Amino acid sequence: MTGGTGFIGSHLVEALLQRGIQVRCLLRKKSGLKWLAGLPIEAAFGDCNDNTSMEEAVKEVDQIFHLAGVTKAVAENTYFDVNAFGTENLIRAILKNNPRIQKFIYLSSQAAAGPCRNGDKKRESDSCEPVSAYGRSKRRGEELALAFADKIPLVILRPCAVYGPRERDIYSFFKLLSRKIKPSLYGEDQHMSLCYVEDIVQAILLAAQSHEPSGEIFFLSDGQDYLMEEVGDVFEQAMGVNAFSIRIPEWTMMRVASFSEYFSKLSRRPPLLSKGKVEEILQRNWVCDITKARTALGFKPRIPLKQGAELTYQWYKREKWL
Repeated sequence: MTGGTGFIGSHLVEALLQRGIQVRCLLRKKSGLKWLAGLPIEAAFGDCNDNTSMEEAVKEVDQIFHLAGVTKAVAENTYFDVNAFGTENLIRAILKNNPRIQKFIYLSSQAAAGPCRNGDKKRESDSCEPVSAYGRSKRRGEELALAFADKIPLVILRPCAVYGPRERDIYSFFKLLSRKIKPSLYGEDQHMSLCYVEDIVQAILLAAQSHEPSGEIFFLSDGQDYLMEEVGDVFEQAMGVNAFSIRIPEWTMMRVASFSEYFSKLSRRPPLLSKGKVEEILQRNWVCDITKARTALGFKPRIPLKQGAELTYQWYKREKWL
């Protein structure tokens, strides 16, 4: 698998090992191995833009879980180099060295499809309208993968915003709440989908066992539609704090993103907040429909938001992140 050192990937590695499955991880030499330390994995060093390393890594494996990706970058082309062309490179390595592979699982993102424009839930049959470079690169990765759907059995999964232990983006929201600050945007209500990491791992494992036709795409969430303010309230209750609600104008977020991107170019480090991320945040409807995953994969989300928020907060506290 790729992306095994990441948030979702490390949880998937643990789940596979618990089922007695031998796991080989494609690892960059500079990758932090904190979450994999001591686990009985086979390491193959390389990355998705190094064809030689991938050709060795894909040999003699039954299934490949492709979770590696870039969510923050200094330059826009980096998203495409990794998320799109890295996916194509990996599939070409499979065709060359392991053409009889049983299943290729590509973990994409709801960002690849973009927000729902009609006030309903986004479905797999809807047109894709990504609003950020990250989303466009993930959609391009999907397109490149689908071009090989007649050659290898592949499934594409589009999770919504995922939270849980080890996650660092929604963690920022927890950090603000710990300082008694609960931010929200001016204007109309925002709706979103969420999913606890354990349920995403469950869906990935179900997809690996499925007999659906190659090239199928599935949205993943806990099946609920949340107001952004409701999410803040649930997290606030899980932490046992009483935060002060602050409404932030859109122009403020864009200005912060501009400064962040400017300093990113100077430091050569990804910005803390990019304009693309702000474009995603400003969308009013990030709700997806998981009927297809429920029906075809047997996906049954188990962790409601209240329980997931409490589990996540307790982990942050235990690890001294908060």
